[in-house]
Amino acid sequence: MSPCFVQLSISLQKVLNVTGSYILRCSHHVKPNRLLHTTLPVTNSIQHAPIAQAPSLSSNLRWRSSSVLDSYVDKPARPISLRQLIFFGGRNLDEARILNSANYVRTELPIRIAHRIRDMQKLPYVVVTNPHMSHVYDLYYKAFETLRKVPEVKTIEDNDKLCNIIKKALKEHLTVIPNLAMGVLECRHLLPASEIDKFMNKLLRSRISRRVIAEQHLALTETFNSPFHFPNVSPFQQPSSHPDFVGEVFLRCNAKDVVERCGNLAQDLAREAYGSQSVLPEIEIEGHTDTTFPYIPSHLEYMIGELLRNSIQATVETHHPTSPDTKLPPIRVLICHAPQHIIFRVSDQGGGIPAQVLPHIWSFSKGSRSQAQLENLAQVPAMAATMQELINSHGHRSDAFYRRDMARAESSLSSLSSRPPDLRLGMGLPMSRVYAEYWAGKLELHSLEGYGTDAFLQISKLGNKSEQLNLDGL
Repeated sequence: MSPCFVQLSISLQKVLNVTGSYILRCSHHVKPNRLLHTTLPVTNSIQHAPIAQAPSLSSNLRWRSSSVLDSYVDKPARPISLRQLIFFGGRNLDEARILNSANYVRTELPIRIAHRIRDMQKLPYVVVTNPHMSHVYDLYYKAFETLRKVPEVKTIEDNDKLCNIIKKALKEHLTVIPNLAMGVLECRHLLPASEIDKFMNKLLRSRISRRVIAEQHLALTETFNSPFHFPNVSPFQQPSSHPDFVGEVFLRCNAKDVVERCGNLAQDLAREAYGSQSVLPEIEIEGHTDTTFPYIPSHLEYMIGELLRNSIQATVETHHPTSPDTKLPPIRVLICHAPQHIIFRVSDQGGGIPAQVLPHIWSFSKGSRSQAQLENLAQVPAMAATMQELINSHGHRSDAFYRRDMARAESSLSSLSSRPPDLRLGMGLPMSRVYAEYWAGKLELHSLEGYGTDAFLQISKLGNKSEQLNLDGL
């Protein structure tokens, strides 16, 4: 028996020890002559694997994919804009539009999922056999197989069946974000950080896109099935719905209201963490405070909420208030109404970002606190990364027109924005930037170490920007 064959057998046995039956279930996807392209040492704790040099994705192991998956990967996704969502679900919502929406979702979701499955298949096999990554892969493949087999939706009864399938998949996929995060942290020594971050950005942006079109269709179906819905009647005459909502899109998001709502919630969470009598910085809002624009509230609230939460935490921990009479420097939020964009500037005097941390604030895998983040993520079983969950789980009530989100919100999130100060996950800023860039926006930070930080969030005002599905085209 040749030494090369012995070495290959030993490496394979180590992988089997780590992954168990998973490899047996997936072995039909793997080309036998390329099972292990490299002899990476593998241990029971993947994050400590002593890798001398991370492999390049250009020479990755590739799983043998089925012809069915190939046919879906060959199809491009069809991006949509907020304006299209609004137009399609407007005042003339009738059975024909519901069925058209259902068939768009039915055909679009498996295409988008197929592209992400292919991205995972391009990873080194030892990465995908990580328990957290394999969990995500299994969820994606299950959803792909389920959705691609849904027949054409021809009746409202067919649509109801599709909606039940979508609801089940959305609930199952609440575990995707924490498992992805733990997976990339455990595998951070197996791939360059730049490759991991590109992979995460692509998967998370696609995940947002799928939830947008799925939840929009569920919301439109809910409106259509309402006993008070009358087709061809103005939304202002619909007694059970807020006239400024079209599905998940709120036509008149008020910038000041969003900041106030997120600020109050962030302060309440800080009091839970630091004590009910703790001193917190005030949040001052200035600029074009009467600005309104169409947007999906959960996306905007998530980004604003994360920025305010970070500013409150940094200010408190920098100034260490010792008595109730201590006055902390305020957090100032400037709202700027530009011709094409809305810009939020969040300024604090929280000491800025340490120089050794600043290069890694947008990374999902690299940084000095990776191990601590991994341990903290283990305490978060599921998250949708939306503010609706957070509001629901803490008993806060928003305005009446958010009741649709509240009713559908899952209470599984005591996670991203609701975590106590010592439960740092390292995902808030990277996730916020993914949300911003999804609708062709931007999120930037400027830090003055020793003084404070300015965060700039720019979003499209007109709602005519199509969703940005990934970094380099689908």
